[in-house]
Amino acid sequence: MTTPHDLAARARSLVQGGHRAILGITGSPGAGKTTLAEHLVRVLRETPPAGQPPGEWLAYVPMDGFHLADVELDRLGRRDRKGAPDTFDAAGYAALLRRLREDADDVIYAPAFERDIEQPIAGSIPVPRSARLIVTEGNYLLLDDGDWPRVRPQLDEVWYCDLGTDERVRRLVARHEHFGKEHGAAVAWVMGTDQRNADLISRTRRHADLVVPDATLRAIGTGRFDGL
Repeated sequence: MTTPHDLAARARSLVQGGHRAILGITGSPGAGKTTLAEHLVRVLRETPPAGQPPGEWLAYVPMDGFHLADVELDRLGRRDRKGAPDTFDAAGYAALLRRLREDADDVIYAPAFERDIEQPIAGSIPVPRSARLIVTEGNYLLLDDGDWPRVRPQLDEVWYCDLGTDERVRRLVARHEHFGKEHGAAVAWVMGTDQRNADLISRTRRHADLVVPDATLRAIGTGRFDGL
């Protein structure tokens, strides 16, 4: 079974000869992508591969910064399904990944997504030249529709988070409630918009380089993985 320790070692091994590598983490809404990405960054930051200094040798750049703003979703008539593939700037995300891979700038700024206001914020994440491993995560890294196929060639590996449906739904409902939805509205959104997106994403699982299993994701989510 793949353990959290195995994942950290595999991520670290992507950096070879000082070249910059980009690791993608994907999966359905609520599957634990952000939790896994933040865990890896936390664990790896001070334990770089040989020849790399600690600290800023890696960076975390989520896909969610490429959400279209609500004003644009309103103009396009897509606000009621925010989070669907065509509510992101997929070409912009792919262009950022390409720029990161080219590794030609002293610093590259990426957008973030502020969940308290549910809006992207430009220029929020600095990626210094010293970053040799970039961890990125999002729903549609393996999607083969629209502009999304531009993403995969920029990634050294893509891992798929395979959390069980019951736990994934429970987490999603809790997240929506935490950010202001009433329980009924949260459940309706999870079983409607989120589930349609989850069904689409699940079909990309077979293209992943690694499937991270339910038990590993739960262990990382609780911080209880000494025995794994």
